[in-house]
Amino acid sequence: MDQITDAGRPRTPRRIALLRRMRDDRGAATAEYVIATMAAVGFAGLLVVILTSDEIRTVLTDMVNSALTYAS
Repeated sequence: MDQITDAGRPRTPRRIALLRRMRDDRGAATAEYVIATMAAVGFAGLLVVILTSDEIRTVLTDMVNSALTYAS
């Protein structure tokens, strides 16, 4: 019974090596870091595009000016 997998195929040395490689999760954390880094880069790029537009720059400048005049 030990020599049979749940699919009914015998566990040959080649198949055992393949199953071990498939179960191995080394490098998974690295892939997760890459995905998170790419998301952060995409978000930063979006912020750059938004903040360099004239309309947004005007709104932000007006907000800062009104906050500074209110404080004094």
